[in-house]
Amino acid sequence: MNINFEYDGVKASNRLEIMAAKKLNKLEDKYDFIIRSDVFFKTENTSSPETGMICNIRVSVPGPRLFAEASCANFETAIATSIEDIERQLRKRKEKMRAY
Repeated sequence: MNINFEYDGVKASNRLEIMAAKKLNKLEDKYDFIIRSDVFFKTENTSSPETGMICNIRVSVPGPRLFAEASCANFETAIATSIEDIERQLRKRKEKMRAY
């Protein structure tokens, strides 16, 4: 699987890339139909200290692409939340693929 990272207003971080890649590779081991993933990191000015660090993950699979977005206090939590959303969508997609 090919993983692309993009940063919008955020300094590139090797640590974040390694963390996201490790979690995405676990998903690829479980769901072998994943083609590629795009991970976007950006910051947003918010009034709440619990949001503002945004992680978007877009996963290419057969059929429509899957997308998840999370805005949390730090990027680590945002990555974990986005991965959970993507995994839920992958589970549903796999069930649909089995039905046909």
